[in-house]
Amino acid sequence: MLLLGIDIGTSSIKVAIVDAASSKTLVTVQYPDVETPINSNEPNWAEQDPEIWWEHVQQAILKAHASKKYNPLDIQSIGIAYQMHGLVLVDKHQKVLRDSIIWCDSRAVEIGNKAFKNIGEEKCLSHLLNAPGNFTASKLAWVKENEPAIFEKIDKLMLPGDFIAMKLTGSISTSIAALSEGIFWDFKNKTISKDILEYFGFSESVFPLVQDVFSTHGILHSHSATALGLKEGTPISYKAGDQPNNALSLNVFEPGEVAATAGTSGVIYGVGDTLHYDKASRINQFAHVNYTQELNRLGMLLCINGTGIMNSWAKKWIGDIHDYTQMNMEASTIAIGSEGLQVLPFGNGAERIFNNKIIGAHFLNLNLNQHTASHMYRAIQEGIAFSFRYGLDIMRANGITPSIIRAGNANLFKSNVFTEAFVNTLNVPVELYDVDGSVGAAKAGGIGAGLYTSAKEAFHYFKPIQIIEPTVSKKYDELYQHWLQSLQKFI
Repeated sequence: MLLLGIDIGTSSIKVAIVDAASSKTLVTVQYPDVETPINSNEPNWAEQDPEIWWEHVQQAILKAHASKKYNPLDIQSIGIAYQMHGLVLVDKHQKVLRDSIIWCDSRAVEIGNKAFKNIGEEKCLSHLLNAPGNFTASKLAWVKENEPAIFEKIDKLMLPGDFIAMKLTGSISTSIAALSEGIFWDFKNKTISKDILEYFGFSESVFPLVQDVFSTHGILHSHSATALGLKEGTPISYKAGDQPNNALSLNVFEPGEVAATAGTSGVIYGVGDTLHYDKASRINQFAHVNYTQELNRLGMLLCINGTGIMNSWAKKWIGDIHDYTQMNMEASTIAIGSEGLQVLPFGNGAERIFNNKIIGAHFLNLNLNQHTASHMYRAIQEGIAFSFRYGLDIMRANGITPSIIRAGNANLFKSNVFTEAFVNTLNVPVELYDVDGSVGAAKAGGIGAGLYTSAKEAFHYFKPIQIIEPTVSKKYDELYQHWLQSLQKFI
């Protein structure tokens, strides 16, 4: 029994094929090889064409098939993970009406702030567990206000994973978890939020059928099956946002368990079982993948927009090295602290940890006679680690106090410089696992299709490849305090 997992990232699509019996990953691929661009036609806008995602998904699946390491007709389930909060709109013919307004777009911040005030801050936080901010509901309100002709044509709104499932099956569905990440779900009344619908003037008819995360969200239709060399009728049996899915990929299901990722954005994600919220809405609470009407499983999510994208920017534009491995080697030649050079890596739109302020990215204390590209590489990774500490301190104040953090051996965690800075600045051990979101989505699809009896069975063979303990946390704490003093001048 084979399982197909698809991870719709901001930069690329990842696909994995997993053998259900052994839990071994047979193939993982990424498409395209270069990062997919983010369209920014106005300052602080961020859009991508959903049809590009669909084209890349198809190419990634065919690239996996080309390995010849498995028989595509043996695939029995499909799981999908996707970049969170993106707004996808289609008409009654399932035609995309406009490019997706994606997670790091900041155009709707003021719309969300106004809704927060007018609906009532306490009511929003106690029912939605979040301020509307620049999440999906506020983005839809922006379309209504600024593109009324498009708004009138909307038949259904979706998240990116819902869209790819629609392209594969012709069916449109969503989940409570997806609605909660869009700030459409009322956790107290356990229904689509009447307050959001009434305030923004949305019709409930724009929402797709609501199903469990682990359920059949359509079956592969003949056209897609033929084009992709897959078996017609194969179920799409799981859909979840990338951060809940990353937590699942790391076997984080129960209260007290914590996951982290450091890709384009940086995230710490802890699971709880109470309807808790940060009064300043600097961190967010969403339904976790195993949340049900009867079982509270909430993911407390710290998201920092400007993390890996800062490292990516450095790869493109700083120095003559354009390879992450070489950059990491160069960074390792510089002493801890980057000889006084500091970086604030917040150049990717409004940051929730700063109450949706846009403070930009900054190099501080740059000495043109002393600092080199290698100093900049190290300072960027240290600055990213410091931003995680800033966010974790907010989470600690809200009851998440991890004794260990699980992370995939991917993205920035492949850098010894970053991993050392992360572990010592946060003063928390990290377990690294050889897993990514597409592998997790594949296993989750197996759970949803009933090919595993439980999540416990799906993760039976799951073991860390490395555990990193803090060794010089005092030194990093001193550096962090200096960095924090610099940050406070901008917030």
